[in-house]
Amino acid sequence: MTDTNPQPERDDQDPLAEAESIINDEAARAESETAETDAEGDEFDTDLARAEARAEENFADLQRLQAEFVNYRKRVERDREAAATQHTAKVVEQLIPVLDDIAAAREHGDLSEGPFASIAVKLEESLGRLGWSSFGAVGDEFDPQVHEALTSQPSADVTVPTVQLVAQPGHRIGDRVVRPARVIVAQPE
Repeated sequence: MTDTNPQPERDDQDPLAEAESIINDEAARAESETAETDAEGDEFDTDLARAEARAEENFADLQRLQAEFVNYRKRVERDREAAATQHTAKVVEQLIPVLDDIAAAREHGDLSEGPFASIAVKLEESLGRLGWSSFGAVGDEFDPQVHEALTSQPSADVTVPTVQLVAQPGHRIGDRVVRPARVIVAQPE
């Protein structure tokens, strides 16, 4: 077996000088290893910082896209509901003459019983499930938002403008007035 550590020559060097030389060599080697480790650590820290910055950027992009998607979904749902209401309003507009005939027949007592009375009730119930309602009754306070005044007459019996006669009932889908009620209004004297 061979010894890899060189044996110092005893004649030339002092053992104390030799020990100092070994300590200095080891210190230099340790410093160079520390410098290499620090360089690798700095490079690692830089790579880590870049990766963290990129991850934060991607996370921010993800949050923005998620918020955009939620807003898109809400907008589509609103548009879908508005389109459904619009289509229902178009159907009701087409059925207004039929609904007026039903109201007139009911006033004259023609729809008190029989097959046509049940058909009228079924039609009104079906439209009611779609959000339709009829409005305008004698004694209601006049509201220009939902009533159309055909004429106005002074009356001592009222203190505020009041519906005296309903010529044609009004129709609405939800809160949207499809046709205002056409009425004759009694005005306070």
